[in-house]
Amino acid sequence: MANPGGGAVCNGKLHNHKKQSNGSQSRNCTKNGIVKEAQQNGKPHFCDKLIVESFEEAPLHVMVFTYMGYGIGTLFGYLRDFLRNWGIEKCNAAVERKEQKDFVPLYQDFENFYTRNLYMRIRDNWNRPICSAPGPLFDVMERVSDDYNWTFRFTGRVIKDVINMGSYNFLGLAAKYDESMRTIKDVLEVYGTGVASTRHEMGTLDKHKELEDLVAKFLNVEAAMVFGMGFATNSMNIPALVGKGCLILSDELNHTSLVLGARLSGATIRIFKHNNTQSLEKLLRDAVIYGQPRTRRAWKKILILVEGVYSMEGSIVHLPQIIALKKKYKAYLYIDEAHSIGAVGPTGRGVTEFFGLDPHEVDVLMGTFTKSFGASGGYIAGRKDLVDYLRVHSHSAVYASSMSPPIAEQIIRSLKLIMGLDGTTQGLQRVQQLAKNTRYFRQRLQEMGFIIYGNENASVVPLLLYMPGKVAAFARHMLEKKIGVVVVGFPATPLAEARARFCVSAAHTREMLDTVLEALDEMGDLLQLKYSRHKKSARPELYDETSFELED
Repeated sequence: MANPGGGAVCNGKLHNHKKQSNGSQSRNCTKNGIVKEAQQNGKPHFCDKLIVESFEEAPLHVMVFTYMGYGIGTLFGYLRDFLRNWGIEKCNAAVERKEQKDFVPLYQDFENFYTRNLYMRIRDNWNRPICSAPGPLFDVMERVSDDYNWTFRFTGRVIKDVINMGSYNFLGLAAKYDESMRTIKDVLEVYGTGVASTRHEMGTLDKHKELEDLVAKFLNVEAAMVFGMGFATNSMNIPALVGKGCLILSDELNHTSLVLGARLSGATIRIFKHNNTQSLEKLLRDAVIYGQPRTRRAWKKILILVEGVYSMEGSIVHLPQIIALKKKYKAYLYIDEAHSIGAVGPTGRGVTEFFGLDPHEVDVLMGTFTKSFGASGGYIAGRKDLVDYLRVHSHSAVYASSMSPPIAEQIIRSLKLIMGLDGTTQGLQRVQQLAKNTRYFRQRLQEMGFIIYGNENASVVPLLLYMPGKVAAFARHMLEKKIGVVVVGFPATPLAEARARFCVSAAHTREMLDTVLEALDEMGDLLQLKYSRHKKSARPELYDETSFELED
């Protein structure tokens, strides 16, 4: 996704490419915060792959109207709370019983103000019930509300063949049953649906061992361990790796599972600006120089937490630079590849393959099977001693039920397809088709004048809507056109950056994408959503390496 001036973002900085006399292009890369020319002496480049990302600011009037919309909504919210308190309007929210009036409040009225008065007005755009497989087309059960979205009732009508632009079914492997799934049916007949035990007791099956060996082979690492839940893979394993006396450096846009795992660990947590290596290096340098607060003792461990593809921004981690910093300051690196494994890289092996790096450069490789593999669960992979340690100390292995055998077989089937072990090239074709669909969809949106975030290779495509009223109108109108979209707002995003999040799939045909793009073009004109002026973002931390000062 090139910018209007012909430049691109490398390590978070805008650089213009100029033709050299020999026909090659110059490439500027940042090493440890210093911009240098990439050397052409045969040694590995610090930044071999150009990072092309876009974070464009909205026009001033859009931001003014966005905050004005929230302000008006807040005023009406206070008015309606006043009416509810005096019994003029019925209160449908949860309230304390009179018998508990002297108790510490269980429900905080002020904290629920946003949910009660703003979110509830547009709640019909979330939690829509789906009654089919989440393929490129799916069926939606129609529902209506008679009390302004406090409750819903089904009409009995099913909206058929809605184009699915919200499910993260990147490779199209979450589909209806066909003969290629015969092995899953066989496993179901032999093993049943569940294991009814933990990995430490009677819950380790030969299918789990087969899957773990295949995951390690796929990632080109020594060993891997699988878990039944992707969220718990982060939240329950990070506390097993670090604890009191350790330091976690976490990207400010990390997923909630990483945030929860970091908090549960008891380690000290410090946040660095998104994908900003100067911000990260400043924290690393201070950690090494000053050590722990008060005692000034050295940290037991320093763990850097990042994601491969950030699910709300569509940006890709600046992995080469972060690995260089990790080595320089002798820290550990933990990467969550939930949205990148299977979807990024020439053969779907994630961000290490995308940048042409050795997977052994990353200390902890984590990923989930819920996106590209059409299943559930997650994995931790890396050195054998790391995995062996987690087999003993992981809370998920000790207390959680093992992965269901049919789910394990679905992941095995998907991995074999991607790796070509099934004797076909269908897996590789799906990875390549996903890349083509992603670039096509992003390019067309940008040409239409929408503001979209992220990397040109990321299948997660955020389209900025900004105003709260337009969020609801956009989702409702798109469903009327039989297009299912996911809209996201505060608190999942900054207050003034509500957006629609599209997930492109290899299963989408060009005709489907063109249908969606045509509807988006029409909707962009109707709702005045084409804000793009091809300027850099007002949030400098998203692209500017020199903006690294952090708040306390």
